[in-house]
Amino acid sequence: MLNIEPRYTGKTAFLHLGFRPFFFASISFGIVSIALWMLLYTFGKGLLANHYPIITWHAHEMIFGFTAATITGFLLTAVKNWTGIQTVHGKPLLALFLLWLAARILAFIPGSWVLPTLAVIDSLFLLFITWAFSSPVIKRKQWNNLAFSGKLLLLFLANIVFYLGLLGVLQNGTHYGLYAGFYTALAVIFTMGRRVIPFFIEKGLGCPFQAKNFQWVDASSLWLFLVFSISDIFFAESVVTALLAGVLVILHGARLYGWYHPGIWKKSLLWVLMAGYAWIILGFILKIAAIFLGISPYLALHAFAYGGIGMITSGMMARVSLGHTGNNVFNPPKILHLVFALIFTGAIVRVILPIFLGQYYLQLIGLSQALWISAFLILFIRYAPMLIKARVDGRFG
Repeated sequence: MLNIEPRYTGKTAFLHLGFRPFFFASISFGIVSIALWMLLYTFGKGLLANHYPIITWHAHEMIFGFTAATITGFLLTAVKNWTGIQTVHGKPLLALFLLWLAARILAFIPGSWVLPTLAVIDSLFLLFITWAFSSPVIKRKQWNNLAFSGKLLLLFLANIVFYLGLLGVLQNGTHYGLYAGFYTALAVIFTMGRRVIPFFIEKGLGCPFQAKNFQWVDASSLWLFLVFSISDIFFAESVVTALLAGVLVILHGARLYGWYHPGIWKKSLLWVLMAGYAWIILGFILKIAAIFLGISPYLALHAFAYGGIGMITSGMMARVSLGHTGNNVFNPPKILHLVFALIFTGAIVRVILPIFLGQYYLQLIGLSQALWISAFLILFIRYAPMLIKARVDGRFG
């Protein structure tokens, strides 16, 4: 028997369900973090806590700040649907949100105590999120969903390794922690995407269509991605890494082909997910090019991050927020086409144009940052009220 949802008659609902504070955090941090990155990159070496390099901060915050907030919002919301158990809400949810927020702010506080404190708070956030997600899964004995618990635990461990490196305890710890966290976040997106993208496409097209899923792709893609990740972390320039990337291009390309329908281009909430997935495939191609042709490996990294994670997370937040606030997911705000087009264009500017216009590299970075900020600012203006206000149907959630 499923738990009965709490009744609610108020006007605000910010702490009812995980997607509300954490999508609000992710969207707003998508603006603030890149704006800060622009300032830090240009002027602000002295703004961060001691011994925290600005490039390292940017990489860490986009993984463990922005992406982790999105993943948290999605999983704490999805697990309620999967198990029928009300997940953390009210004061416990506020405490989790404040932990996340404190970890973002502490990096700018001076003092020798800051980095150790930051490491503890940031890692506790990921540990508590793992517990908050896993508890209802274990109660319902939905052991297949513990795959997400394992990935959240890997994020927690990667974050610890990162801070051990930042504190000078573990040699190359920042490198290992960042890349382990980044590829774990991608693995979460692959798993979430496999579950929901074909479902969203089938329901959202408005015409009969069954997305094709290939068992051989499902069985092999995540395990091969794990091997690829380990190879890239420890042997980035190796032929083995390139070969694994090539196999992953084939596997994920087959998956994308099976999901494709030309009608997606009329639906903003569909084409953004497909385009984001295509950017991840392009990331594997650029990884091969980095190894064999000598182009910058950061182009592949930003194809994964800016194009892939940026588009998929923004699309998921837009869709989930509509559905869980009682709004019509089949009639999304028309301005989403512009939001997603700005992110897509920004990814082209950040990833593709530097290959041909390397002499304008700094200007291209600035333009890509401006496009990202513009997209998330529009998303914030449109969605922040929705995330704060009560559901339009009066239900709790």
